[in-house]
Amino acid sequence: MYYLGIDVGSVSTDFVVMDKDKKIIEQHYLKTKGNPIGAVKEGLRLLGKNFKNSDIKGVGTTGSGRSLASVVTGADLTKNEITTHGVAAATLDPEIRTIVEIGGQDSKIILLNHGVITDFAMNTVCAAGTGSFLDRQAERLGLKVDELGAYALRADNPVRIAGRCAVFAESDIIHKQQLGCTMEDIIAGMSKALVRNYLSNVAKGKEMNQKVCFQGGVAANEGIRAALSEALKCDIFVPEYHKVMGAYGSAVMVQELVEEENKITRFKGFEVGDEEITSESFECSDCSNHCEVVILRSQNRQIGCFSDRCGKYQNDSAPA
Repeated sequence: MYYLGIDVGSVSTDFVVMDKDKKIIEQHYLKTKGNPIGAVKEGLRLLGKNFKNSDIKGVGTTGSGRSLASVVTGADLTKNEITTHGVAAATLDPEIRTIVEIGGQDSKIILLNHGVITDFAMNTVCAAGTGSFLDRQAERLGLKVDELGAYALRADNPVRIAGRCAVFAESDIIHKQQLGCTMEDIIAGMSKALVRNYLSNVAKGKEMNQKVCFQGGVAANEGIRAALSEALKCDIFVPEYHKVMGAYGSAVMVQELVEEENKITRFKGFEVGDEEITSESFECSDCSNHCEVVILRSQNRQIGCFSDRCGKYQNDSAPA
């Protein structure tokens, strides 16, 4: 008996297959590349090599593209990423009180008390405190993003980088290069700037109690981990599966749902990965709302519809 969790984000689409004992059996971290349908299909094809449809007893989706993934796969549970990240951390270690989650396009703080979410905050305004900023700077510096952490740890005198804005931060980095500062000191300064941005923006006014868990793709960066540990003056716990915690949390939640309600999964099967799924959008002018309706189709039939406020297109009679 396995449970499938899918986390569709703007940068990555993550898959976790978990057994009944909540152990991750297989995981995939795929780049969304602006095509969430394509990423979901690719993940299903990869998982279909090792699992049969009958192996999957429940499917949960999360992330910004959770509704789309739910329609494509036939999910049994769809939850926001705050809930799934909190559940994942509490499942791994009930002692976790603070979750620092930094992803590709946004960052979050989630506070827990005995496994229950008591508060949270998100940053979706500026990229300076997210993984996309690191990706951009790594590309500009001629490095791979996974090399940044090692450079930061070799720094002797980290420089001060203005981290409140991605544009100003990049200008400051260029200025420090022109002054002759070493690559190591600049990258270490950039790491500290990202942490300062997070603490002064996302975590502002929050009491960050220990144990602190660092999740998301950026948690792989040793330089960011060191800067966060230094700023908080405590050890930072990074889960083994830090990149796919949202998907893991959705798998845990769908297992609880299936077992409590004895549900039969709505999972459509791994062969969905080979189906041609198309989307079309149009503006409905039947009322003053002027909804921009998006319809998903597979094999000449409608499988989903989004953004129609009145629900008139939520059936197979939608116009072609």
